[in-house]
Amino acid sequence: MFFPIGLLIGFIAAIPLGPINVFVISQTMKRDHFHGLLGGLTACLLDTLYCLGAILGMSHITALINRWVILLKAAAALFLFAISVRLFLQSRKAREPRTERLEIKKTPRPALAVLVMYISNPTLLAFWLGTAGMVTSHYWVTNDGLTPYLFALACGLGGGLWYFILTRYVSKYHHMFSPRTFRRFFVGMALILSAFGVYTFASIFVDLKLHF
Repeated sequence: MFFPIGLLIGFIAAIPLGPINVFVISQTMKRDHFHGLLGGLTACLLDTLYCLGAILGMSHITALINRWVILLKAAAALFLFAISVRLFLQSRKAREPRTERLEIKKTPRPALAVLVMYISNPTLLAFWLGTAGMVTSHYWVTNDGLTPYLFALACGLGGGLWYFILTRYVSKYHHMFSPRTFRRFFVGMALILSAFGVYTFASIFVDLKLHF
């Protein structure tokens, strides 16, 4: 029972338009399907680890988040602003899509960028803490045996399914966009990431009020 629940939670959790999805889409459009999927699979791996850690040690993780939450949010906001500026600059260089396939050098940058996003964004871990509390309170998942590990794996696989569908679709159809549409997409994604950065930065002042 817990495995299909994990698949569903992982799939649904990956769908909302957030910084990770925007980044994965931009990498797929700018580079190729491989690099977009690399970013998405990195997110799935981290979701698996976060989910497992939340189930096995909720109290210790919560204390760690509360201690560093302001610094982590500041780092997340700056990183989102940096990516949004880069996307905006790239939108101004958009050219007519090529019909022939060009060899693109493989790079681990998408995975590293997603890793930084996760480390610097405490709300992602907070989500998995809430998920862990929900599934354990309903006794769908217990700390016995392999159940927590299999549930966390199911959540990661559910997210992986979403990112595979997303990157496959974007990779297949983005070549049909005109340069003008391409530029609009990148500007739009830059604005979305900037909005997330502003929201993250503004939430710091809420945390400061709570702490002081």
